[in-house]
Amino acid sequence: MESQSALDSAAAARQARFGKLPERIRFEDMVEEKQAASNDPARDAYDPEGSWMSFSCLAADLGL
Repeated sequence: MESQSALDSAAAARQARFGKLPERIRFEDMVEEKQAASNDPARDAYDPEGSWMSFSCLAADLGL
């Protein structure tokens, strides 16, 4: 009989703790909106002298 009451109290504790799903979170509360950065022509300009730094080549990586 004692084990039955222990099971009942454990079941009641689980029901109290996990018996209900948490409240739903609204989509507006999950999303953060930021203003997009404006175009910066200096950042997007082509630089022929510095373009070799961003070029990826396996032969160059291996030092060939």
